[in-house]
Formats: sequence, C-alpha cells, structure tokens
Amino acid sequence: MYKFITLLLTFVMSISFEANAAIDGKKAENFIKNVTNTGIEELINSNASEQEKQEKFTKLFNEDLDLDFIGKFVLGRYWRTANSKQRKEFIDVYRKLNIQTWSERFNEFKGKHFEFTGTEKSKSADQIFVNTQVPMQEGAPASVKWRVKETNGKLRIVDIIIENVSLAQTARSEYTSYIQKSPNGIDGLIKDLKAKLK
Repeated sequence: MYKFITLLLTFVMSISFEANAAIDGKKAENFIKNVTNTGIEELINSNASEQEKQEKFTKLFNEDLDLDFIGKFVLGRYWRTANSKQRKEFIDVYRKLNIQTWSERFNEFKGKHFEFTGTEKSKSADQIFVNTQVPMQEGAPASVKWRVKETNGKLRIVDIIIENVSLAQTARSEYTSYIQKSPNGIDGLIKDLKAKLK
C-alpha cells in the first residue's frame, strides 16, 4: 500500500511539474510580436544603411535567438566529440553566419507584415510554436513558424520554420553530411563556414 501511494504521489508531482513548466502561449506570442514588429519589420522598412541594419540585426539576434543552443543542436552527435576549441570556433562562426544570412533574408519581407495565427504545443514542456504568416503579392501567404524556448524565465527563439522547412534541422542534416565526408571532420566544416562568411 505504501509503495502504491509513493508511486501515485510521484506521478501527480511529475504532472504538476510539467504543467508548471509549460510556456504561456500568450506570453510567447507577445514575445514574437515584439521581435517581428519592433525588430524585423521596423528595421527592414527603415532607410538605414546595410551596415546599420547588420549591426542592429546582430543585436536583435544575440538578444532574442539562443544561437548557442541552436549551434549545439545542429552539430548533433559531433558536439560531444568536439574539443573545447572546436566548440568555441563553431559557435562563433555559426552565430556570425546566421546573423549575416538572416539580415539579408528578411529583406524579402520588406513592406510586409507578420500576421499571427495562434500557437502550438511542443513535445518539450519548455518550448512552444508561435505561428505567423506573411501575405505575399502573389499566391498564398508565406508560413513562418517560430519555436520558442524558455530558460530561467527568459524566452528565446531556437528555430525558425519557413514553409515547413526547419532551419535548424536543415543545418543539422547539411553539417552532419559534410563532417562525414570531410577528411578534416569538424575542422573542415568550420573552415568551410568561415569561407562562406567572408
């Protein structure tokens, strides 16, 4: 009987913990609204120079994207085998490459606005999806889904899924394939990413 009660209490406590850990959907949506409205839209529609945009995107991405978390994810199992120097170099170049890529990519949305269409639960209690779409001049609106993670009360973006294509998953697949084929492994990947950055 005692064993049964102990198991029951453990089960109830685990449910309570998961419930408490779940992210508030409205809070996550407001976070992404702030990122898109006062960050991306305001920036791409301004008359700022490309250098100024790059600097502001750098600040935006460093504050609102968890690029360390994403970097570890995209390196996959190779993160565990990488030494401290390789990890540092990879995260550094991956961060810079993402900032450069997305400061250019978001220019495609110039003059357009993100419309919010609700949230979706994630398999991870500390993560949630915020769904948006961007009306285009022709065809259906572009679907943009944001995976948001909460760590120590702070919300950060850990993936952007455009038209059902996950940026994190795509990078993970590409990097894993590259490392497997490269005679220099992780060092070869880092060198290739640095070349793309230049």
